[in-house]
Amino acid sequence: MSKSRQVKGFRKIIQKVIHPPFVRTQIPAGKAMPGPPLGPSLGQRNINVALFCKEFNEKTKDIKEGLPLPCIITIKPDRTFDLQFSNPPISYFVKQAAGCEKGSMSPGPKDWAGKISLKHVYEIAQIKSKDPVFDCVPLKEICQTIIDEARTVGVETVPSLDEEEYAEFLEQRKAIVEQQTAELDEKRKAKILRQAKAQL
Repeated sequence: MSKSRQVKGFRKIIQKVIHPPFVRTQIPAGKAMPGPPLGPSLGQRNINVALFCKEFNEKTKDIKEGLPLPCIITIKPDRTFDLQFSNPPISYFVKQAAGCEKGSMSPGPKDWAGKISLKHVYEIAQIKSKDPVFDCVPLKEICQTIIDEARTVGVETVPSLDEEEYAEFLEQRKAIVEQQTAELDEKRKAKILRQAKAQL
């Protein structure tokens, strides 16, 4: 087979790509925009992106702007859509409760980014229990999921927290994060310099 025929064959295969009739994504409340990555993803499915953004922003206008909302967009045969969104992801609530903006670079006892108490876990579980994905799931299992997710982002779960001790921990943690950020910046600069020298 000639190369030209192979190319034509590949083009036909590409043209026949069928996208699934749903999109799972995360959109900030009140801030849906037609640009990437949302716009192209919906455009491939022949959805009016501007109309979707308008509807999403209207439906989330009473929610704190910018709050990350996991969404499932189901596309119908007539190119209309159903929009379903749930509460922010567990990691968001965990970091908010722990008072840390970012997770740990190396989650574990040597580098906990923050701590949450079992009371926090229970309160987050009550919120997340309203999500469709946790429908009919026992609260105990949701709590365990939250504890596991907290460990993944580098947040330790403890029975209780002392406010003064934890405030001191966060101050120490802030200094560690600043040092880690500075080290990363130095590594990036060194890498750029090496690449620049290699091109000379």
